[in-house]
Amino acid sequence: MQEINGNIVLEGLSRSWRMWLAGVAVLGFSVYFVMTRAGTNHDPAAEASPVVAPRGVAVSASAVRVGDLDRYLTAIGMVTPFNTVTVKSRVDGELVKVNFTEGQLVKQGDLLAEIDPRPFQVQLTQAEGQLARDKATLLNAKILLDRDRELFQQKVIARQDLDNQQSLVGQYEGTILADQGAVDSAKLQLAYSQITSPITGRVGLRLVDHGNIVHAADTQGLAVITQLQPITVIFSIPEDDLPRVLAAMKGGTPLAVDAYDRELKQKLATGTLLTLDNQIDQTTGTVRLKAQFPNDDNSLFPNQFVNARLMVDTIHNAILVPAAAVQRSPQGSYVYAIKPDNTVETRNVTVVASQGETAAITGNLKAGEIVVTDGVDKLQPGTHVNVQLAQGTATQGATP
Repeated sequence: MQEINGNIVLEGLSRSWRMWLAGVAVLGFSVYFVMTRAGTNHDPAAEASPVVAPRGVAVSASAVRVGDLDRYLTAIGMVTPFNTVTVKSRVDGELVKVNFTEGQLVKQGDLLAEIDPRPFQVQLTQAEGQLARDKATLLNAKILLDRDRELFQQKVIARQDLDNQQSLVGQYEGTILADQGAVDSAKLQLAYSQITSPITGRVGLRLVDHGNIVHAADTQGLAVITQLQPITVIFSIPEDDLPRVLAAMKGGTPLAVDAYDRELKQKLATGTLLTLDNQIDQTTGTVRLKAQFPNDDNSLFPNQFVNARLMVDTIHNAILVPAAAVQRSPQGSYVYAIKPDNTVETRNVTVVASQGETAAITGNLKAGEIVVTDGVDKLQPGTHVNVQLAQGTATQGATP
């Protein structure tokens, strides 16, 4: 029994010893693994990298300049031709010839179409025959009148016979005038059988085909011709702007008008102000103006909508800054000016006029100074800025 117990004690001690050694081995392996991973992730270069301090607020800027500012009035206008004519027949007959193509540019007097002229030629021949017959009758009546005068002087015939013959000559002379009128009318009808263009312009779509019978009473017509050169643009401005326009027109120099596309990006044509309406539209409070354009390149088309820009005056030798540089507060307008040390300060200004992206101002600013145009929401007096000129040229201390 003792031996058995002794074996049991030795066996228990040997098992505890083995478990302790196993735990030490696991602990050592864990320490080695952790140290190995830490050595792998260690980056000496990262520890050596210095921290870069910020260089200032990034802003865009532009230089103050002195120049002239043109002031414009902009309104939506419609291109309107000077003349639009519906070509119609002035006589009745068969349309035997069409000499134009759709969309063709024609000149005044060009032959467009022809109506069968034979009926009118027959009428002319009849009228000329009647005229010739009546002229012969008149000639015979004049001969008889001369003979009656001699007989009356010889007291062969009575005074009444002479007066009757003289009256008959007058009647024949009236008949000759009527016959001449009939001849002229027949010639006119014959001329009307050839339809010519009354104006210079572009022909629209053909409304009647060859072979149809046309009438002078037809309302449709044969085609429509629209004058394109020159052409006009009619637009309206508010009545409050009318005094400025009238004052500019008194100068005697025609006012320039530019026509732009709907997006107001592409200039289509340049013309001059022709006239303005004689009354204000009470329903809209506007007055209509008409501008004339040469339209040599046909860039303007009838009934086209455009943006008309009328130049009313020019401010000379003004201090000009981008309109985006002008900030507003309850105390007034101001700009952020950049000092030589690349810090900003506020300058109070007064906006005299603005046109598009440019403003004319008065205030403590000189040509050549730099004002902030973008990034002003992050600024206050004394803020250090990192600035780039709008034209791409860096200012003093600016980063490229």
